[in-house]
Amino acid sequence: MREQKSTTTPTQKKIIEAMDKVSEKLIEFKKKNNSDLVVMQDGKIVRIKASSL
Repeated sequence: MREQKSTTTPTQKKIIEAMDKVSEKLIEFKKKNNSDLVVMQDGKIVRIKASSL
């Protein structure tokens, strides 16, 4: 059986970069508004204080 190489296309790279930028802006927004971030950890939904990041 032949192994497939994992390659990322330029479009995929742009999408990943955009998603990183969005997450950074979301954290900044949550810190500014003193809100919690809602994330999933170990299959459970948890709230994290943005100020702790």
